[in-house]
Amino acid sequence: MKEIPESALVNSEEKLYEKILALIEEGRNRIAKATNTAMVYTYYGIGGYIVEFEQEGHYRAAYGKGVLNRLSARLTEQLGKGWSVETLTKCRKFYHAFAISSAPQTKSYKQQNSSDKQTNSLPQFSLSWNHYQILMRIDNLDERRFYEIEAQRQNWGYKWLQRQVGSSLYERLALSYDKDKVMRLSEKGLVIEHPSDTIKNPIILEFLGLKADHSYSESRLEDAIISKLQTFLMELGKGFLFEARQKRFTFDEDNFYVDLVLYNRILQCYVLIDLKIDKLTHQDLGQMQMYVNYFDRFVKLDFEKPTIGILLCKSKDDALVELTLPKDANIYATAYQLYLPDKALLQSKLKEWIDEYNEMKGSEE
Repeated sequence: MKEIPESALVNSEEKLYEKILALIEEGRNRIAKATNTAMVYTYYGIGGYIVEFEQEGHYRAAYGKGVLNRLSARLTEQLGKGWSVETLTKCRKFYHAFAISSAPQTKSYKQQNSSDKQTNSLPQFSLSWNHYQILMRIDNLDERRFYEIEAQRQNWGYKWLQRQVGSSLYERLALSYDKDKVMRLSEKGLVIEHPSDTIKNPIILEFLGLKADHSYSESRLEDAIISKLQTFLMELGKGFLFEARQKRFTFDEDNFYVDLVLYNRILQCYVLIDLKIDKLTHQDLGQMQMYVNYFDRFVKLDFEKPTIGILLCKSKDDALVELTLPKDANIYATAYQLYLPDKALLQSKLKEWIDEYNEMKGSEE
């Protein structure tokens, strides 16, 4: 029998170790996910029982405001830490957010839970408790549903979900879309069907660490974006991949440089980004049109879609953009901000916008 070299045995043993380690880590992840899901459903059930108790009048009439204090003390004595009044209050709020406010009902939790075992109509929870603590603070049902869909679909960590809520992603998308698409955000999340679906206005770049009241150059802005590239691509949206910075191309013996060249795998097209730290001019728009034309004629492949151009600028005049660009131009100007937006102001604008939409729809019927 031929003797197996020691190096081959070592390699085989290393492969065995790696396979077993990967399987153990996968098992641990599954256990952690199952435990987390069970915790979420437990908190939902606790909230349901507390709400049922309140609805029957016991909370006000028999026990007064101290019921959660006493309940917390007894649970802590029996089970240990983790059952504070704050936790029980969050359970109640969680149930209100995802059962009572999301679907009209008058059944108690006991009745609901009994019938749900047969109809399987309990809310489907697939995110962590940390995610739901963020979501249940959102009063607007459409907005909450949108963030829940996107957090599930995009596999957002709870910190990125918190950042997206804080940066008013829902309002920014809604105010950038036509009215019919806005109504679909809470049902399907963000669906990219057209290049304009990738554009937010404004784009929020607070994570770059640049101060809005300090001077900086376009090259410094570009350097900051490259240093936080993953976060920047996530802020842009779905499907963006980085290809190059300061991409040079030569035409008629002149060199030109595109600040950032990206690719969107969903739209299957190049995305060119030019950075402008001042107000956008018609010369900037004309230059981007030339960049897009060059990529369409000399770079993109036959199966790829037309190139998108994005001018990321400090400020812009929408009338100037509309007058300068042809109607079918695949070029978009969007402002950026180096600070989180005023969420209340955006919500107010969106409410006015939706009220106008509903009034228009009502007059058509």
